[in-house]
Amino acid sequence: MPQSQPRFVILDRDGVVNLDSDHFIKTPDEWVPIAGSLEAIAALNQAGYRVVIASNQSGIGRGLFEMSALNAMHEKLYKGLANLGGRVEAVFFCPHTAADNCDCRKPKSGLFEQIGERFGLELRGVPVVGDSLRDLEAGVAVGCIPHLVLTGKGVKTRDKGTLPAGTRIHDDLAAFARWLIAGDGAHKALSSPAPSAP
Repeated sequence: MPQSQPRFVILDRDGVVNLDSDHFIKTPDEWVPIAGSLEAIAALNQAGYRVVIASNQSGIGRGLFEMSALNAMHEKLYKGLANLGGRVEAVFFCPHTAADNCDCRKPKSGLFEQIGERFGLELRGVPVVGDSLRDLEAGVAVGCIPHLVLTGKGVKTRDKGTLPAGTRIHDDLAAFARWLIAGDGAHKALSSPAPSAP
């Protein structure tokens, strides 16, 4: 019997997993998880989902912080998740500014293509969760299903009214995780054979 493809979820970072700032998140002390977000990732893991982060980090290109600071932020993420029995498979990030005209800065889809290559993953149908239009556009370009959370810049993004077709809106990452896991459970229940009569 052929193995089914592993189930993945792709998340933006700032404004989805941790609090965002117009002045950039530059140090581990400034990296503060949104309430319930790490628990949401752990719950997704426990439901059989592998979680990957795709994040623009132009603060590096702007000289606002070094790679060592970014690594320290992600170490804080990994430790926080480990304490809850959760993990992310990898963090893919773009260090460039808009002026660099790279292929990996969202809304371009380069980070998502890298994820697909790294994991041998067909991205069509994979949920992408973001708080800004560019997060969703980058995912939709490779066939991901867009989900907007209302944390971070999410309310402003929703109110602009230019969301990709089929975007589903959730209060936060925890609400998204509950929705996905509940839907998965309902799907399994529908697809399981009915018990035979005694």
